[in-house]
Amino acid sequence: MKPSISHDRNEETLEAKARWFQSLSVEERLDLFCEINELALTVHPELAEKRHASAPKGRVQVLRLP
Repeated sequence: MKPSISHDRNEETLEAKARWFQSLSVEERLDLFCEINELALTVHPELAEKRHASAPKGRVQVLRLP
């Protein structure tokens, strides 16, 4: 079977995206984070003035449908 490239958004699962992100080196992950941060600040410059987020109190449980 030949590997192929798909352009179908239905095949872009969170698990596939997580595997792709984990395949990046630390430097590549940091570069991607910086690019996304710059994009967000370009679109919404007021984000730099926002207060820092705080951790939620108590426990957080992530639910996922099967």
